[in-house]
Formats: sequence, C-alpha cells, structure tokens
Amino acid sequence: MKGILGRKLGMTQLIMENGEVVPVTIIQAGPCYVTQLKKPEVDGYAAVQLGFEEVAERKLTKPERVRLQKNGLPPLKVLREFRLTDGDDSEYQIGQQITVDVFQEGDRVDVTGTSKGRGFQGGVKRYGFGGGPKTHGQSDRWRAPGSIGSGTTPGRVYKGTRMAGHMGNARVTVQNLLVVRVDPEKGVIAVKGAVPGPRNGLLMIREARKQG
Repeated sequence: MKGILGRKLGMTQLIMENGEVVPVTIIQAGPCYVTQLKKPEVDGYAAVQLGFEEVAERKLTKPERVRLQKNGLPPLKVLREFRLTDGDDSEYQIGQQITVDVFQEGDRVDVTGTSKGRGFQGGVKRYGFGGGPKTHGQSDRWRAPGSIGSGTTPGRVYKGTRMAGHMGNARVTVQNLLVVRVDPEKGVIAVKGAVPGPRNGLLMIREARKQG
C-alpha cells in the first residue's frame, strides 16, 4: 500500500506531449512520517499511521507531544491511518519519512477529502429537483420539492427520501485518478480531474483499489 497526506493547492491544466490539454489538481504532498504501526494481533487490524505538517510544540497536547518525542519525531499537526489490506507492514518503520516520490507518473490513486460545506440547502440545489410549474397560479412553488409520499399507504415518509437538508462538509473519495506529474523537488503531485474540498483542504492520497 502506498499513501501520503497533502494539501490541495488548486486546479490548472497541462498540455501533454501529444497536444492534449488535461485538467489537473495540484497537491502539495508530504513529507510525512510514520508515527505508528497497527498490528492485527494487538489492534485487531493492520494499518500505518502517518504524521503531516510540523507545528510548534505548544499546539499539541502533552500525550501527543511525548508520544512523538519518544519515537524521535517532530511535533506533527495531522495524524491519519492508512489500512494495509495484506497486513504486510515490513516496508514501513517508525520514524521513516514518506515523500511524494512514492508515486510515479501513470499511477492510479484514490483521493479522500472533506467536501465544501454548503449549509442547509433545498431540493433544487441539493438534488437537482426541477421545482413546480411556473404557471396556473403557482406563485410560490417554483423551488418546492412537491409530494414526498402517498396518503394511507404507506402513511409515512420513507427513510432516505431526498429532501432539503445539510449539504456538503462530508468525507468524499474520488477513485482511480491518473497521476499526470510528480515533482519530488517541490513535493508536488498533479492528478487528472477534480478532488474534494476547498483550496488548502487536507487530502489522503493512496494507491487505487480499483485499477483499470
């Protein structure tokens, strides 16, 4: 399993050698440090925990600070786990530094982030509802959802019915994105297409589970 943490810098486009214009998202990825290894016999599952972004010691709690110091690591702001599907953590060691060169151009990755929060939204914006008719006296029904169920049967509203509510600010994973460029000197990776979240949003980048 290959994985790294990063921050979304924004989108641009690259012109490939064949003249194709490709939309890409630029991500500042790493360096990360291996802060903990989870083992099935101890923790019930296998995973590697990575730390990202050095901060001042005063910004961490004492348990966090001491645990990192014991392993010879700097104070790190972000800690995230990457599951190991095969349970093999032999390629990782506590304190090991992970940089963006774990990925190569042509690799496929899954990118996980938190989508932009949209607050409380209606059915038109949240689900693309068409709204009510614009005539026959419908002066205030243009963006209304309409009927949400029948009467006596079932006599209730089904769970999961698409209605107005909180939109965005949820964990989202975009799968099987193509790595277009990798710049180890700047610690930057460019992936084809869009990824979740705003600029400077935290992202988890891992080897794609569904290759192809």
